[in-house]
Amino acid sequence: MNDSAIGIFDSGMGGLTVMRALAERLPGERFLYLGDTARLPYGSKSADTVKRYALQAAQALVARQVKLLVVACNTASVSLPALQEALGPLPAIGVIEPGARAALAVSPGGPIAVIATEGTVKGGAYVRAIEAHGQAPVVQQACPLFVAMAEEGLVDGPIVEAVAHRYLDPLMATLPRPRALVLGCTHFPVLRSVIGRVAGEDVALVDSAATTAQAVARLLAERGLARGAGPHEPHRFLATDAPDRFARVGEIFLGRAIDPGSVEPIDLQ
Repeated sequence: MNDSAIGIFDSGMGGLTVMRALAERLPGERFLYLGDTARLPYGSKSADTVKRYALQAAQALVARQVKLLVVACNTASVSLPALQEALGPLPAIGVIEPGARAALAVSPGGPIAVIATEGTVKGGAYVRAIEAHGQAPVVQQACPLFVAMAEEGLVDGPIVEAVAHRYLDPLMATLPRPRALVLGCTHFPVLRSVIGRVAGEDVALVDSAATTAQAVARLLAERGLARGAGPHEPHRFLATDAPDRFARVGEIFLGRAIDPGSVEPIDLQ
């Protein structure tokens, strides 16, 4: 199992920001990424639908013999208990718990602001995770247009800035003013420059990708699953729709070019 790939899935390409952090932290590991681009976004779907989609994605990765599962979608991370029950001994990690811990490390007394999809905000997963580890007050804002803009490669400029002001100005006007802002969707880091300008220099932006990579590295060491020295193997990708577009736009999230030949179309239904 040590030479098997680490499986990662997301509703689209946003989870490539998590894969990027994982590859930087664990350069010797192999990764298999699944983007459910045909059914994006998950954030506007019901909890039952998201759970069904997450199980289908997880089972597709398990069928390819991954050694660990990373749920790189904040909305789908709410389904982590159901996934762990269905997958048995296969270890699985979501992004919400590491993100909550990182926010509390930056601003232990709060207030902490969270921007995410509608599903993540309604589910209250970040509020529960933060409250489980500290007493910091939490305010939230759903930012569904951020997902669409990121998937279109629209990451800066007047349109993005106007939308950011629409979402963030009321949030930052909360009293007391938030000291940390959690990017509670894996699509949001590519909009980091605009979000940071609008939120203000006094607000720390928290991206769960780096802390998720730390949690994965720790789990691999604890379970004895880290890959030993050996030849580097290219990472592989699965997409439920438009693999060519996945390769083209995914470069924005991954930070490097994706060979279209490495993206395999897959049907989860």
